[in-house]
Amino acid sequence: MLSELPPPEALRGLFGEVMAGMLTEAFRDSFVGGHPWRVPIFLFRYHADVEAHLFSLARDERRRREVFGRFGSDFIGVVLDDGGRVSRFIAGEAKWRRQLTDSVFNELMLGELTRDPDTGERTRSGKGVWFELNRDTSVPHGLRQLQRLLEQRDPDGHAAAILSLDEALILDHPRPLPRTNLILIAGNGARRREAGDVLIGWEKLPNEYSAAHDLQVVELILRDGELLIDGLYSSLWT
Repeated sequence: MLSELPPPEALRGLFGEVMAGMLTEAFRDSFVGGHPWRVPIFLFRYHADVEAHLFSLARDERRRREVFGRFGSDFIGVVLDDGGRVSRFIAGEAKWRRQLTDSVFNELMLGELTRDPDTGERTRSGKGVWFELNRDTSVPHGLRQLQRLLEQRDPDGHAAAILSLDEALILDHPRPLPRTNLILIAGNGARRREAGDVLIGWEKLPNEYSAAHDLQVVELILRDGELLIDGLYSSLWT
């Protein structure tokens, strides 16, 4: 048994991934398309760096380091048809920021500010969340990870889903699988934020979003969110 909580950044990341899945299932009727989303298993079970760190930490509690985030989609949800086959999926990006000011949000979505060596002008690098969503393959690696986790956890109960994912993941003539993208932004609101203010407009698709898939945005604005997260995980840890 470990005597201390994992590093804070790891807890913030796990919180976002879990909330993305829970909100998708809880508010699926309100999400774009009204699809009956299910999250059969969370992808953070497939986090190689955390697995390696916990293996060492369980044997030597003096080991202390931050862990990097899980590569790829933060979570995957699916729609299962009457036969248990996957007919659609939702891929989520969950981002936590302690203070959701305009500058923090712009860096998150559009990348860091860089200075042009010739003109001296500062522009965004373009390597933020929008960039990652726009360039992602139509079938992300997270679907393969979901399939392998289902094979490990419940190969009989999810046999039809596992087979249908095989059909969508093959390289030659894959079965088309409709996709929805989810962005979950969680954190403490800016000091001057008014009730009902949003970070991403909802009246139309943002100009920065060029992917062909449906887009769902969830903004989870908290007060003293880091205290909430630490309290939640402390209660589980004890």
